[in-house]
Amino acid sequence: MKIGVNGYEAVVPRFGFDKKTGLPIRVGSSEFAFRLIQEFSKDNKNSYIVYLPVNPTSDMPQENNSLKYSVFSAKKLWTITGLLKRLLKDKEKIDVFFSPTHYLPFFTPLPSVVSILDVSYLEYPKLFKRRDLYQLKLWGGYSLRKSKKVITISHSSKDGIIKAYGIFSDKVIVAYPGLAEKKNIKSMEDIERKYGVKGKYILFVGTLQPRKNISRLIEAFSKLSDKDLTLVVVGKKGWMYEEILSSPKEFGVSNRVLFLDTVGDEDLPTFYKNAQFFILPSLYEGFGLPVLEAMQYGCPVIISNVSSLPEAGGDAAMYVDPEDASDITEKMEKLLKDSSLKEDLIKKGYDQVKKFSWEKTAAQTIRVLEDVVKNER
Repeated sequence: MKIGVNGYEAVVPRFGFDKKTGLPIRVGSSEFAFRLIQEFSKDNKNSYIVYLPVNPTSDMPQENNSLKYSVFSAKKLWTITGLLKRLLKDKEKIDVFFSPTHYLPFFTPLPSVVSILDVSYLEYPKLFKRRDLYQLKLWGGYSLRKSKKVITISHSSKDGIIKAYGIFSDKVIVAYPGLAEKKNIKSMEDIERKYGVKGKYILFVGTLQPRKNISRLIEAFSKLSDKDLTLVVVGKKGWMYEEILSSPKEFGVSNRVLFLDTVGDEDLPTFYKNAQFFILPSLYEGFGLPVLEAMQYGCPVIISNVSSLPEAGGDAAMYVDPEDASDITEKMEKLLKDSSLKEDLIKKGYDQVKKFSWEKTAAQTIRVLEDVVKNER
């Protein structure tokens, strides 16, 4: 089977490039695309052409017998028009086209599959910029309807897609995301010196945007009885983040909330390992990979009881009502004071992460692509 892949977001990330490494800062669909392309390069059964608007970054897999790159530029609208022209040229070389980045070209001369990680833009439209919302609803909806199959990353997202677009259940396939390879833990002294983190801390990891519910987390944090704790917020500025940055002052904890927007992948494991716990009280998540990352490094977890987060957390997490600051405070207090509960969550977390891998994600995706090709013949 010969597969064409839209690799745009794997090399053109929405949040720019790491200043130290020069590599893309990948979150969401960028990470999803990058990890799948890595796994595709190991597939000896099928062959892949990965279409890119720029040369592959140094961390992308090298070309081999299974995987080749097709690099070309377009004056504008690379995916909609530029990629369309290239697919028309290559249509005899490809059996199926896969776009892991939410969008298809305006027209595809091949049977196509698209991945849509979540429909948060429909659940919380006011939390998105008008231009982004318009693009997601119009172009995303078009791509979804034109595709033969849709891949998403949780059953919660699947239900949301079916409800929003009125498509049949068997068109939407769930392929859970995986985890990056476990990295070495550094000394906490290095992290303290590099980032200014001192003493006991609670950890949040995620893009600064309204649906992450960070302002309410800061409100809940301000009510904890232990005033020696720090809340460390790791994440790039997304959109509508001004209220988040002003919340520590509003709730009287300006000296106890630390925003870090440039924590390297090599340092993040140490943050997880040494945190009192990791907390993600989001209003909505397509999946929530940081939940599993925290568990992977022996960090207990508190997360919201909504959307896909219970699928990620299973029985290895504590759950909160994300709309209720008092409930968030209560659960944080409980975990801080109950050492046996903490150890139980850590143990269950190690078991939970075993269920997820990018190898499994890629295998599920390839099965979907194979079924599409088989049904077209």
